[in-house]
Amino acid sequence: MSHESDRPAIAQRFRGFLPVAVDVETGGFDPQRHALLEIAACIIRMDEDGRLVPAPTISCHVLPFVGSELDPRALAFNGIDPDHPFRDAVPEKEALTRILTPIRKAVQSSGCNRAILVGHNAAFDLGFIKAAVERTGFKRSPFHTFSVFDTVSLAGLAYGQTVLAKAARQAGLGWEDGEAHTAIYDVEQTAKLFCRIVNLWRELGGDRPWEAIEAADR
Repeated sequence: MSHESDRPAIAQRFRGFLPVAVDVETGGFDPQRHALLEIAACIIRMDEDGRLVPAPTISCHVLPFVGSELDPRALAFNGIDPDHPFRDAVPEKEALTRILTPIRKAVQSSGCNRAILVGHNAAFDLGFIKAAVERTGFKRSPFHTFSVFDTVSLAGLAYGQTVLAKAARQAGLGWEDGEAHTAIYDVEQTAKLFCRIVNLWRELGGDRPWEAIEAADR
């Protein structure tokens, strides 16, 4: 019989959930009506010192699903041209396979039970992923169906900032305005921000058992 202490450290840190940062770029705000145009994901790992680090990013451009809508205001905001000849976009189901299959494998190899989405305004990203999964009949999404880690709340707590660019600068990560609103750049900054906050909490002793903290305070 295996014991909790035998599981990999990352599996013990978040109650069996593997954090995975995700960012989507879309043709609007409604996941049922508006097209999913880009997905990027960054699996979070734990190094030998117990610190969280982002793994290399996986990403994909996505073809708008049949019947989807594209809000010109959304395209102006993210700068995506869905008809650009070099976008190399693939249908939604193929995009989900490229992104979710490595995540599912990482969940298994890390000893975790499920992935948990890390995002800046995470409900937005999870909503588009769930809608695409349902629309395409993709089986066995690795993500928890409703729980997320939202860096808006975490950054508000840690740095007093809720805008990703401001939080990243406050955390010492820097920010390039010219790169913003691409799925790859935003997910990498979100992943770094999440790791920075959790690692800072660890350095302050926040991940010790409450019993140890109480004993140290006596």
